[in-house]
Amino acid sequence: MLKPCLGRDEVLEQIWAALTRSRWVTVVGPPGCGKSLLAQHAVEREDGATWVDARRLRAVDDVLTACLDALRVHPAPGDSHEGSLTRALDGASTTLVLDGLDYDATGAAALLPALLEATTEARVVITSLAMAGHAAERVVRVGPLPVPSARGALSGPVVELFLTRLEAAGGHPVDLSVHERDVRRLLVATGGLPLLVEQSAVQAALLGLANAAPAGSLAEAVGASYDLLRPDQQRCFRRLAHVPCPVGIDAMAAVVGASPAEARRLAMALVGRSLVEVLRDGRFDMLSPIRAHARTLPGGDDDLASVRQGLLAWADRVAPDHENYGAADEPWLVDLPAMRHAVLTACEDAATRDLGYSLANRIFSSLYTSMRARDAVEILESVLTSGDGPAAIGAQVARRAGIAASEVRGTYEGLWLLDRADEHASAASRPQEQLAKNASIRAEMHLDAGDLTRAEQEARRALELEPDGSIVRQATRTLADVFVSSGRLAEATRAATDAVPGSDANDERWINLSARTLLARVALEQGRLAEAAAGARAVVREARALAEDRVGLLAETLLRALDPGWQATDVQRESLPWAVRLPVLAQDARDLFTAGDVRKAAGLAADVVALADSARLGRDAVEARLLLGRALLADDDEDQAATTFLNALQDAAAMPMPLRAADALDGLASVAHRHGRREARQIAAAAAALRSPRRAVSWGFAAQYAVEPARTAPADWVVDGDLTVAGRQAVAAVFTGTRTEPPTAFDALTSAERQVAERVTDGLTSRQIAEELFVSPRTVDAHLSHIYRKLGINSRSRLAAMVVDLR
Repeated sequence: MLKPCLGRDEVLEQIWAALTRSRWVTVVGPPGCGKSLLAQHAVEREDGATWVDARRLRAVDDVLTACLDALRVHPAPGDSHEGSLTRALDGASTTLVLDGLDYDATGAAALLPALLEATTEARVVITSLAMAGHAAERVVRVGPLPVPSARGALSGPVVELFLTRLEAAGGHPVDLSVHERDVRRLLVATGGLPLLVEQSAVQAALLGLANAAPAGSLAEAVGASYDLLRPDQQRCFRRLAHVPCPVGIDAMAAVVGASPAEARRLAMALVGRSLVEVLRDGRFDMLSPIRAHARTLPGGDDDLASVRQGLLAWADRVAPDHENYGAADEPWLVDLPAMRHAVLTACEDAATRDLGYSLANRIFSSLYTSMRARDAVEILESVLTSGDGPAAIGAQVARRAGIAASEVRGTYEGLWLLDRADEHASAASRPQEQLAKNASIRAEMHLDAGDLTRAEQEARRALELEPDGSIVRQATRTLADVFVSSGRLAEATRAATDAVPGSDANDERWINLSARTLLARVALEQGRLAEAAAGARAVVREARALAEDRVGLLAETLLRALDPGWQATDVQRESLPWAVRLPVLAQDARDLFTAGDVRKAAGLAADVVALADSARLGRDAVEARLLLGRALLADDDEDQAATTFLNALQDAAAMPMPLRAADALDGLASVAHRHGRREARQIAAAAAALRSPRRAVSWGFAAQYAVEPARTAPADWVVDGDLTVAGRQAVAAVFTGTRTEPPTAFDALTSAERQVAERVTDGLTSRQIAEELFVSPRTVDAHLSHIYRKLGINSRSRLAAMVVDLR
């Protein structure tokens, strides 16, 4: 239930009218005039209103992050926050409220026009001390409430607010005919600012009208209210001012040095005096101007030290005891900003830095389990940049920061953090152990990216560093994965078999299950379909029993391709880690293709390509391109299919993934066959030459291409079982057209990019384009990024102008 917005009916009407004329409204006024309350009333009747507390934001990236958090949107790795926010708002009737935004400090004035241009219905309401000054902005100014003149009647909103707040604070009802002089005296001093009116009313309730001192500034009013507090309430007020974020009762009790029950009583007393506010989630916060004054009160230095000690003691108490345990429902996660502040404050001081490192390490599992990888990497990176901590813990913190960074920002974005982990490892008591673990994580990153050569090198380095250590089975499993991808199936079988034995310790079960999944994949590549299905089925069932969801879903993705009747696990795709989500989405696209929905299959495959490219998950990108090419071919878009297959061939050969290169060659052979090209049989023969020495067969969609291969491939195309550079160039030349007209800038665009460019020119947003092309808005934005780079431009309007000129 919102507080009444007394005397503001006319201003509210102005805000509502502004929102009908513009999608960007700024409510401007001095501190304490009630802008936030007006904004709350203005959007109360809006179904899709989203509130963002922008008072502490000081950079445009902070604004974007806060908006995405409020909308519960998780950007893809490599995806820009601006693009993610645009897609979240495009086509949605959301009203985004940024309360207390500082245009100058954040640079948000340059962000909002582009955001609104790229969306259709979303609106923004800003409360600020100043306007942005943009033509699209509508400004509604809010001033103080009118104070009755000396000769005017003692009535109106400012009087009603004063009397209402006085009674709410426990004061006796006021007879205006008796106390007119005192009421006028207090109201004139406030200048009509609602926050000052409330402070004066609270003092009048506590001291009586005659004894209340008039305050002409917020500092005077807060100071007068502070003087009326009991010593324990004063201490609570001062200490809360040194907590730069909302705080729950448990953390507040530690800060104040009281029991939770007593802390709640103290906080509610401050709420009753309009010094502290209660947020919707039950946490307590303080308005910025009040906090600024509170920090100037005597005793501030001692309070600051007490706050730091209290928060650190609270964080140490509520954080998980073990570094590898932590649930997604930990109670302290509600107070994550307070936990972040405690950890980073501890790391600022050399005397407490070791504890700060320990806390960061202990809370990681909870953050990762609760899908807060972005929070994890931000906290861990800040810890690492604060200074060196304990060597062994520091190595693990850096390693975990690298894992989180790779998931949030892209596969290789965590590599520099692994370098930092190496620095910590060199000072650890067992440096080889830490270095081996770092090498193992590097191997996994290279593997995900599709750099199989470096993945193998790092996995072998991990084994050399600690040949008898705990990392052996994990590094061996990684090698098996490298060998499967690179078509070294005999070596893959040996490595996976070596990784399977061992105890059933909880931290080793996933290795066992993953190695067995790789063995099933080898069976599939070599045509032993029944064995592959049985192996994958056993892994899925065991993973379900052990709650090993990640490995289980990957095995199930393989099983779905082998057993169409298998009942797949119902999972929320958006909540999955990217390395799991993309294979699941790719299999969803295969299922659509099998069901005959070619257009939707192509759209979903294009989404996976865009996501995989942005996250630098190279192997997934190749798989998705193969599927996209097959769908395009089925939809008779042969030119685009050939381009897609050629891209897949180029990437697969470079990694190297020779069996996926063979799949791409099969697709290209089919395109060439449709065009009546004699090279079709040679291309098909090259695919067979890649599979033969590996005892591999064509399977899945590759097995459906009906091109009879020539007896042998051209001699220089395949050498020692690998596709040569000359072979790739010769295949690509088959699909190179002859130009009769001079090229234009748009000839550099793919067919899909040209379709997007045309629709941008027609005024469609990313969401509308996505609906027409059966792709996601993220894929449309990925195409736009490629278009901008190729054409040397940076806006939709410039692209539209170029297309119009070409027309």
